[in-house]
Amino acid sequence: MADSRDSADLPTVSVITVNYHGTDSTVACLKALRDELDYPADRIEPICVNNSAEDGSSRRIKALEGVRVFDSPENLGFAGGCNLGAREAGGSVLAFLNNDAVPDAQWARAAVRTLRAEPTVGAVAGKVLDWEGNRVDFVDGGLTWFGMGYKRHAGEIDDGSHDAARDVLFGTGSALFVRAELFERLGGFDERFFMFYEDVDLGWRLNLRGWRVRYQPGCLSYHRHHESMATVSSAREHYLLERNALAALYKNASEETLARALPAALALTVRRSTARGEVDPKQLELDRRPADPREDETAAPVSREALAGMLAIDQFVELLPEFKNSREIEQRERVRADVDLLPLMRRAMEPAYPLPRYLAAHDALVRAFELDGVFGSPRKIAVITGDAITERMAGPAIRAWHIAETLAAEHDVRLISINSRVDVPEKRFPVLRCAPREIAAQVDWADIVVLQGHVLEVASSLKRAESETIVVCDIYDPMHLELLEQGRDTDDERRAADLRGTTEVLNAQLRRGDFFLCASQRQRHFWLGHLAALGRISPAVYDTDPTMRSLVSVAPFGLPATPPRRSGPGLREGTAGIASTDKVVLWAGGVYSWFDPLTLLHAVHRMSGQHPDLRLFFLGMRHPNPDVPEMGMADAARELAERLGLTDKHVFFNETWVPYEQRQNYLLDADCGITTHFEHVETTFAFRTRMLDYLWAGLPVVTTEGDSFADLVREEELGVVVPSEDPERLAEALEKVLYDERFAARCVERIAAVGQRFTWDSVLAPLTEFCRDPRPAPDRLRGSAPLSRTPRPSRTAALRQDVELMREYLGRGGPREVARRAAGRIRRVAGQRLRGGGAR
Repeated sequence: MADSRDSADLPTVSVITVNYHGTDSTVACLKALRDELDYPADRIEPICVNNSAEDGSSRRIKALEGVRVFDSPENLGFAGGCNLGAREAGGSVLAFLNNDAVPDAQWARAAVRTLRAEPTVGAVAGKVLDWEGNRVDFVDGGLTWFGMGYKRHAGEIDDGSHDAARDVLFGTGSALFVRAELFERLGGFDERFFMFYEDVDLGWRLNLRGWRVRYQPGCLSYHRHHESMATVSSAREHYLLERNALAALYKNASEETLARALPAALALTVRRSTARGEVDPKQLELDRRPADPREDETAAPVSREALAGMLAIDQFVELLPEFKNSREIEQRERVRADVDLLPLMRRAMEPAYPLPRYLAAHDALVRAFELDGVFGSPRKIAVITGDAITERMAGPAIRAWHIAETLAAEHDVRLISINSRVDVPEKRFPVLRCAPREIAAQVDWADIVVLQGHVLEVASSLKRAESETIVVCDIYDPMHLELLEQGRDTDDERRAADLRGTTEVLNAQLRRGDFFLCASQRQRHFWLGHLAALGRISPAVYDTDPTMRSLVSVAPFGLPATPPRRSGPGLREGTAGIASTDKVVLWAGGVYSWFDPLTLLHAVHRMSGQHPDLRLFFLGMRHPNPDVPEMGMADAARELAERLGLTDKHVFFNETWVPYEQRQNYLLDADCGITTHFEHVETTFAFRTRMLDYLWAGLPVVTTEGDSFADLVREEELGVVVPSEDPERLAEALEKVLYDERFAARCVERIAAVGQRFTWDSVLAPLTEFCRDPRPAPDRLRGSAPLSRTPRPSRTAALRQDVELMREYLGRGGPREVARRAAGRIRRVAGQRLRGGGAR
């Protein structure tokens, strides 16, 4: 099927093939590129690297129209040959095609379509069939714990069961597309592999750095398997496979994995070779000494099959200093944990060889080194809040607590507060108090950081351009909108400065985050606008997910999955003036400037004459975090209640804060829950977190309109919604939920059904899914660049261009002009790399 986009907009694809004593196949391959592809001819750049130029093959290949040929004086191997071609390529997409393969007509279009539609895909793995098109050569890749990549389903009949696109760990180098800028950033194929597993290593590195490798069945080619290996013995092939598997494992596995896997892999390499070569493993035992001692000095025949593994280990050790440098780079650049890649490894514990002695050793090593546990090791997640974590917790700490609790079911989680007040008697996971200067160590420990509030300003290392830690920003609280109300009592200059500072705190999170949580669809629209204004809604982000849910997801406050159970005295037993038969209205949160308790007090005053049993109870007047000052609205409420003669008769203020684990005792003593607020922008985007406690306890709800929770109450018939600042309508609503038993019972029934949607496990499902497969946001992936239809200059051409520019600048202004131009170029390149690394 033709690409829906204009062919003129398609990027240039540089197709690189390596020839080594297979000129007939190479010519056929290059002709197919010219004659068979449904892709604009001027957008295909065929490149052939000739590793066997001495046999006269160069003349035949160069005779083909439009093919760029680069003769190598020595055999560079597949990896080195591909890298040479990539250095000279002009396309923004590189395609690697074996010389003994030919592409289907849609081969290039299908790959480019995938790269354009999915910006987080760094490479496209094509479907490869045998020459006749009947059997599978490549449709999926697997990786064993000891570093050996293998083609799953190879040799099976192609019955259509592999015609769905999917993410894979690697693609076969015989038919692979890679973004050119990204390939260059990764240093291309590792040339020390020469051949075999260089494609496994590349795919492994791509995935570790957050890029996806996407199998695309429409990207089809046909392959004469291993034609170039026809003159290579099986022993030499095994030698390369063994050596390269160890190298790939050493370079790419984490410290924890490598410590267990490498010793076992080395031992298994030896056993694989002795089993394959049928070596007598006990021939040097003392009880096997020959009668004539001189026979012990004679040479013992050892096949090359048996030597392959031992020599592979020897050469792996020889190259270890070089591989160590590469390992340091890969471990520094990785953004994904080993456990993230387990699904892509498919069957990591696959023994791979059906040899009895080998299988016995494999099982013994897996048990001895506990490799099942290594490859299932949990991800490390730091949940960091600035709020106090004590038995009396406010909204941010409650939310952080439940996030940590939910994620701890699958991961190694630490809940960390930078507040000085951390005192939790019962800990289901580590709960730490860290001074701001100590946060860096916790950030370094974590694979993922979930943060809220002002935490990013303290964890400043996360802001650095080189930071690859996955960051989840919990932006359920639009702090700057709260501040508009909270700061009314301060002077204009201070208020404006505070607002600027808080807005910049949020902007810093929006620039840095890989995933964002908010509390409602209204908030989600608000934050999407914020992100768009900051330039985060880029084509790469949009094309990855046009819904943007993989960037910003709704995760409101939640409630426990189990119903509340009384564990002690509540407000009726503990408060003089409230009887067991009274009707209790509960205000379950704090009293802040953006709330309107005053209208509620007037409504209670109106009702008190007709309903002497009416009681209003404020659950917490003073915030549990002393760093949060009491707001003027609290004093105003106390003063109005006193003036109306309601205090300690119809209105009761709990001047402290009820411990979080005891709040159910107060909720179970209430007859309805209430929250009232003013109509302003803070209300529009707020999510009244304690309102969910009303659902948990089955309390009918009375609330003023304007926020997303009011919409829920109205739509689901959970209570009554009234206009703001209308004491008469508010009194009527309270009358209905408290004294109309049929209406109240219907509300309770609806609440029971709706409440199941708000359990913590349910509301945090987007975060749970993200943490199972965390990735940097698409615009934060390093090495990304748009697919351009303008050919890139080769390195040789670029060097010539630089020399010409230097001559021109010298002629214009001498060395000073050269220095000025060079400085400007350095600044531009640095800026491009920072942008390529994503918004910070």
